[in-house]
Amino acid sequence: MAFMNQTNFLIGRGHLLAHDIPPPRRSMAKKEAYTLKEAITRLSSEFEQTAEELDQLPPSACPADFGVARLMINPSYIARSFFPSAMLRDTKLESVGSRKVKVRPEKWTKKGTPTLSTTTEFFVAGKRSTFRNLVSWAKQIEDGTDEALDLAHIEHFSAFTPEARIITGSPNQDYYEIGMHLLPSMDGDFIKQSFSNYANDLGIEIYPDLGFTAGNLWFVPINCPRAIIGQIAQFAFIRVIRPVPKLRGMRPISRTSGITVNCSLPIEQPLSREPKVAILDGGLPGQHPIQPWLNSYRLLDPNAADDPAALEHGLAVTSAFLFGPITPNSAAARPFSYVDHLRVLDNDSSTEDPLELYRTLGFIEEVLLSRQYQFINLSLGPDLPVEDTDIHAWTSVIDDLLSDGNTLMTVAVGNNGERDHASGNARIQVPSDCVNALSVGAANDVSIKWGRASYSAIGPGRSPGVVKPDLMAFGGASTNYFHTLTSGNSPILTPQLGTSFAAPYLLRSAVGVCAILGDGLSPLAIKALLVHSADSRQHRKEEVGWGKIPEDLMQIITCPDGVARIVYEGELKPGKYLRAPIPLPKGGLTGNIRLKATFCYASPTDPQDAAAYTRAGLEIFFRPNDEKIKDGSTNADTRGFFDMKNFDTEDVRCADRGKWETVLHRSAKTMRGSGLRNPAFDIHYNARAAGASTRGAKKIRYALIVTVEAPKHAELYNDILRTYAKTLIPIRPQITLPIRL
Repeated sequence: MAFMNQTNFLIGRGHLLAHDIPPPRRSMAKKEAYTLKEAITRLSSEFEQTAEELDQLPPSACPADFGVARLMINPSYIARSFFPSAMLRDTKLESVGSRKVKVRPEKWTKKGTPTLSTTTEFFVAGKRSTFRNLVSWAKQIEDGTDEALDLAHIEHFSAFTPEARIITGSPNQDYYEIGMHLLPSMDGDFIKQSFSNYANDLGIEIYPDLGFTAGNLWFVPINCPRAIIGQIAQFAFIRVIRPVPKLRGMRPISRTSGITVNCSLPIEQPLSREPKVAILDGGLPGQHPIQPWLNSYRLLDPNAADDPAALEHGLAVTSAFLFGPITPNSAAARPFSYVDHLRVLDNDSSTEDPLELYRTLGFIEEVLLSRQYQFINLSLGPDLPVEDTDIHAWTSVIDDLLSDGNTLMTVAVGNNGERDHASGNARIQVPSDCVNALSVGAANDVSIKWGRASYSAIGPGRSPGVVKPDLMAFGGASTNYFHTLTSGNSPILTPQLGTSFAAPYLLRSAVGVCAILGDGLSPLAIKALLVHSADSRQHRKEEVGWGKIPEDLMQIITCPDGVARIVYEGELKPGKYLRAPIPLPKGGLTGNIRLKATFCYASPTDPQDAAAYTRAGLEIFFRPNDEKIKDGSTNADTRGFFDMKNFDTEDVRCADRGKWETVLHRSAKTMRGSGLRNPAFDIHYNARAAGASTRGAKKIRYALIVTVEAPKHAELYNDILRTYAKTLIPIRPQITLPIRL
């Protein structure tokens, strides 16, 4: 055994080089698709039709005489600066949510014939009398005013009909989930109580104690015959009614049996006692071999009995975190940390009672609210592929509690990748669409010949959150199993495969970085570092996201000759511009060089606004040469660094693409070293709430990883440290690292 020395580890404190810069001058003038006269002509009949349909609803379905309509924006005006705030304020309508829809506009501001395009549809609430008066209001506004411009930006206006709220399921379905809009300007209990009264009159059983409030949405389960779903859907504030999904099965996809396979477990303690890690799963069997590394075992409901199938799953997931895939008849790897196992699934979580989906989410929420853990793994969730138009309760609750950036949570994307792709049934499953978590898919090998395991769910995710899964890790294949420990006191292995094991295996690497480098990196920076180190091997983004991380942890935290990897961590102020210089040696570089960069930030979310889910967005401009920066103009002499095509889908083609994504990554950009002079990234933090600009936004945390590769400059790492000796420092290990010779 030898000890590592003279190794080039990550360079830290890059954020100390960053500084605020003044904002650029911008022109917001934009050509109009419709004149005010055209808008009034087009929309008057739609306003009248909307009022008539809302007036047909029973009074008990319209609390305080409120109705909800749909306001669709012309695709030319979907940026947050075009939010119709003036019109809503003047008419006393209120936006309660939004989603993305497709439309072929009658006219637009682009050249050529309008085509089917993605746009934003707002749900607006107001008194039914307000909707009756919209025609007269439109005829009274003055041309050129903000109200007139907002009106001219509307493509369609219609009532939110009961039929449009219903997502059908099995004819025998009795349990449904209600997603309910709450009015931001009014006490949410008023709408909740109004719906309770409405449901009682229909003889419907609701379960408010199992409900969750996320943003301005209330998710609550109900039990009722399918025949009266149409009557329930008349309640004005309902956003969606859908069957309550079942939890994903806890049993592995495939297992062999018969021959017993052994292994040996390490005798050492974990590499570090510092990282606080939790596995949220199905519990542990009475006898298991992981006790030496188990910090605590807690039952979230101590009065509930175990689910035997969930116990085996819980042990396998915890084994995957502690040891990774164990080679049969060999020694398991040394754990990086101790672990807490928290049983959130129990015998009451049987699929025979679909309401336990809510009970399980309640346990997960309890753990996240405790703020005890830096690292968490979740290998379970609803058996439900993501939808582009609505956000699920699981995603909403988890994203909100991860928005401070203090916890890194890995989430398995699901094992439905072999279902029908065209229908969307193979897409990643809830809650792996979280933008503040790391969603993990399964690779079929640990070698460079890896590919997506056929069962691993595919992307894209919702926008924001298009690139999903985020990362890949080995999860096993039918010819190459992921071996984990099974119940009993002896270290016996069982062959497994599934994203349930890929997710904790990836978390093992994240915790390994923390164990080695200590508090030199935050969980958010570790997330950025993992994305930064991933290699897609040119597989499609929809299949593998940003790619698979290296099996060797040292490839993630060290820099070979001719390479320097710099870490920035800090806060961004809303509306402000920050310049983050890229450090280069004194005297510059020669020959071709390659730059690689990854931005990660944690964002507050608006679950009711599927079209504007993240409240924070970054505009990032790469400046290779500061001599070409003139007059503070952000658009002058810049080069597009991040490939925004990563965030294109068939449904997303707009100027905002990528702006609201919480992860931005470019694997490499080649350029001439002689063309760089004080290169930097200029970062602008945009803030919005419910799709509109906001002045009350808070600071957000960010992490940036930049790699400079200069093959002709072997001493690049040390030369950068010498040039910035008063600012930058290596992030050295907090422990002694033994390596095998």
